Amino acid sequence: MGQHLPMTQPPPASPQPATTRILTVEDDERIRTAVRLALEEEGWEVSETASGEEALESFGTRGADVVLIDIMLPGIDGFEVCRSIRRLGDVPIVMVTARSDSHDVVAGLEAGADDYLRKPFDPKELSARIRALLRRSRPDETRPTRIEIGGLEILAEEGVVRHEGTDLHLTRTEFRLLVELATAEGRVLSREDLLEKVWGYDYFGDGRLVDVHVRRLRTKVEPDPANPRYVVTVRGMGYKLQA
Repeated sequence: MGQHLPMTQPPPASPQPATTRILTVEDDERIRTAVRLALEEEGWEVSETASGEEALESFGTRGADVVLIDIMLPGIDGFEVCRSIRRLGDVPIVMVTARSDSHDVVAGLEAGADDYLRKPFDPKELSARIRALLRRSRPDETRPTRIEIGGLEILAEEGVVRHEGTDLHLTRTEFRLLVELATAEGRVLSREDLLEKVWGYDYFGDGRLVDVHVRRLRTKVEPDPANPRYVVTVRGMGYKLQA
């Protein structure tokens, strides 16, 4: 017979869910405080930093589940902070800009950001985008676990992509983009389709998110990115993956 626990012994405590930690990098104290309060209302833990140097130190010691980076920072600018954090890990990154110049948006995405917001922004939109980024880390049990297209091998559960036997390093967003295109089985997916499937945006988002990430994906999976073999553009419709 099994051994019974004494009645005086309390049952083992249930594990507490880990708190989502958001790292914000913003030199304007008023904006930084407003963002922190809005995010804390969602139940998230927020670490504030006022410079790129502080952000990199904080991320290096404590990590983060999502990083929110202002582009215009004293010292190290937001682009370099983004590139540095991206080299350290695959955490979701949102760039924030006060400029209307689309060059900053593209440059931020090229630096490795997953998304961007323009100032001033609605705290509810910020929270919605962060929730969408966090949802993307949950596995989808309905998708195939292994996909082969031409020389590409995709192991969906393991987050592994190989080209002719060589492992490729993709960011989380690039990997999800490739998997969505692969599971479409040759069908064309519009930018709107991909915004919803990859970013989780059903009512906001910018097609440039898709275009820039497709361009980044091609540099990693295509033998000749200038003449794509796998990830092809269907003019006026969107993108598809072909063998």
